[in-house]
Amino acid sequence: MTAQLLSGDLHDDALTAQVHPRDWRNPIPKDRYHLVVIGAGTGGLVTAAAAAGLGAKVALVERHLMGGDCLNVGCVPSKAVISAARAWHGAREAAARFGGPVVSGPGDFAAAMERMRRLRAGLSPIDGAARFRALGVDVFLGEGRFTGRDTVAVGDHVLRFRRAVIATGARAGVPPIPGLAEAGFLTNETVFTLTTLPRRLAVIGGGPIGCELAQAFRRFGAEVTLVDAAPRLLPRDDEDAAALLADQLVSEGIHLVTSARVLGVARVGDWRELSLEHPGGPLRLAVDQVLVAAGRRPNLEGLGLDQAGIAATPTGITVDDRLRTTNPAVYAVGDVCSRFQFTHSADFQARLVVQNALFFGRARASRLVTPWCSYTSPEVAQVGLTAAEATAQGVAHDVVQVGVEHLDRAVLEDETRGFAKVVLARGSDRILGATIVGADAGDLIGEVTLAMTSGLGLGAIGRTMHPYPTRGEILRKAADAWRRGKLTPTVRRLFSTWFRIFR
Repeated sequence: MTAQLLSGDLHDDALTAQVHPRDWRNPIPKDRYHLVVIGAGTGGLVTAAAAAGLGAKVALVERHLMGGDCLNVGCVPSKAVISAARAWHGAREAAARFGGPVVSGPGDFAAAMERMRRLRAGLSPIDGAARFRALGVDVFLGEGRFTGRDTVAVGDHVLRFRRAVIATGARAGVPPIPGLAEAGFLTNETVFTLTTLPRRLAVIGGGPIGCELAQAFRRFGAEVTLVDAAPRLLPRDDEDAAALLADQLVSEGIHLVTSARVLGVARVGDWRELSLEHPGGPLRLAVDQVLVAAGRRPNLEGLGLDQAGIAATPTGITVDDRLRTTNPAVYAVGDVCSRFQFTHSADFQARLVVQNALFFGRARASRLVTPWCSYTSPEVAQVGLTAAEATAQGVAHDVVQVGVEHLDRAVLEDETRGFAKVVLARGSDRILGATIVGADAGDLIGEVTLAMTSGLGLGAIGRTMHPYPTRGEILRKAADAWRRGKLTPTVRRLFSTWFRIFR
């Protein structure tokens, strides 16, 4: 399955004109490129732009849509949909929470999706073929495959290279559920083509994509059931954060079914029936659409990896810490080789690879500090270790936690669900990781990431003045809480003595 757009839609036609122009003519290849990049998602685009900006001869190959998942079927459309759903939700709650006007009615789902397509098309030139040609990159639209250790073929063209980078990304993984294919289903590659809101939606998968879209479609008015085989949502995130999000989703009317296995899907007329195995007994679920959000699979097919001596496993291309494959002339970045399948991670891996591939750099991927965020309400953001991971790895640690309800800004805006939890090396302010749950948590986690990247402790955040009233104060409050914890009985006695002397 590949990303789908709406045929004949004004905005999707404008998008296509940027990211896969139908009248595009591939250039005549140069004798030899410093760098050939296969895949024009975020990792490939950043790699190509950075290398060309430094003066290298660069070829960029894309078989489908430039911009990859992020622009076409990932971050961009999903956040546009989520923002619309938040606005609908806020409008419905305005009367009860803020004395606002009473709002009723179903809303215009088609208009919300049209808005998403319009915004996506408007952002597309930055990733477009014409822009990269203007940057000095030779853009080839077509299937790219290795034909040797230093050659890539695109149609009748052969591109010789000194170095190559594979950035072909990943796609939605589809679990082998009997009857699923025959019944029909949506993924992130097709859900954004909807123009009619499904009345009943089953979401399979309780990771970030599943949680985000389940909440968005519920806020649009669909009856949503979220099914996951795990006992809790967001398995990579802090357990308390996942529990808080689960409570929020249930409070909004989402039917949450965890520890459940989908045994089969059957098409019954215009709707689908899911058969579930659950500890409480077998369940049957009737829905109009099924959205599969059950993980990602690397795009490895058709690349001719064997021809180039590049090893891969079902989880992706094998790379070392410098992101070099088993062919020393070929590197890989992004979802096709990394466990951190995020746009920003691919971006930074691309910057690293440009150093290593073109300049004998020795930058290491393991030194990147990678945050992530689920853009639900409240948002759930994470960087570094959770407390549970620190415990599992035998890392001595302390935990400082502050509730969002202690923020004046949160109280004033009636957004008091959430917390900041900072994991510190035992007896110090060195940050091992942090979880932030609340509005704009994805923005707030950047401050912690900066501290970890720069070797700054929680004390440094505490010494940094934060404007009042902001949500960012929660990290300063966490630092204050850590500092108060340093007031041992001995220190308190010394202070008491001091103040008795200097009365």
